Amino acid sequence: MKHLLKLLDLSKEEIIDILNLADQLKYETKHGIEHHHLKGKCLAMIFEKSSTRTRVSFEVGINQLGGYAVVLAGEGSQIGRGEPVQDTARVLSRYVDGIMIRTFEQKEVEVEDLAKYGSVPVINGLTDFCHPCQILADLMTIREYKGSFDGLKMCFIGDGNNMVNSLIVGCLKVGMEVSVACPEGYDPHPDVLAFAREAGHGFSLVRDPLEAAAGDDVCAVMMELVQGEGGVLPLDKEYVQAVAKLCAERDWLLLVDEVQTGVGRT
Repeated sequence: MKHLLKLLDLSKEEIIDILNLADQLKYETKHGIEHHHLKGKCLAMIFEKSSTRTRVSFEVGINQLGGYAVVLAGEGSQIGRGEPVQDTARVLSRYVDGIMIRTFEQKEVEVEDLAKYGSVPVINGLTDFCHPCQILADLMTIREYKGSFDGLKMCFIGDGNNMVNSLIVGCLKVGMEVSVACPEGYDPHPDVLAFAREAGHGFSLVRDPLEAAAGDDVCAVMMELVQGEGGVLPLDKEYVQAVAKLCAERDWLLLVDEVQTGVGRT
């Protein structure tokens, strides 16, 4: 049984297999071809962190695959009242065919324990440590527009959060270079930096965004900021527009959260 807990667990070949399958399913959806590979299967979706995109994408996805979803909010289930994760994992495994969870902790409680004590596949919809599904979608987009990962470089501008943790791992595993610009004291997770060092090539951590984005091999720029639990302070609009203009001039993909950056706010 295979889980999707973090990209550190996957090989390059497994990531490429996922992207190839995603491309095929996207093609079939666009052309009205049904693909009910999970007909009659039930996905439990646990949300201890609220979400719009994660909930909609997973619920639409399981429906398109012929299955259905059961949504459990943290405050509306026993897991939100202190029930041990081990008990939740065992109980849910008797009812459903898979579990997706969007929560806080990666290890010891929540995601890793759900996978350890349950008997169905577990998907990490987001934790404070990583965001594997988002980065798989970003890699899918990059390959769709660039045709290949060969000779490409990803630039990340922001704090060392869950997004960059997954970005570094995913991009390095598929053969891309990664250049990260983070403020002092906000570096990516030590486990991720250790992985990057062991990879032996294609990674740099700097403080200056312009230094991170230097070179002719940059293919995409990702901007991300701390969301926290109290909302989001959008980036300065002129700064976002300047980065967007630079990306347009150099034919780079600009990967942003349209709400966090303020681009999509009214």
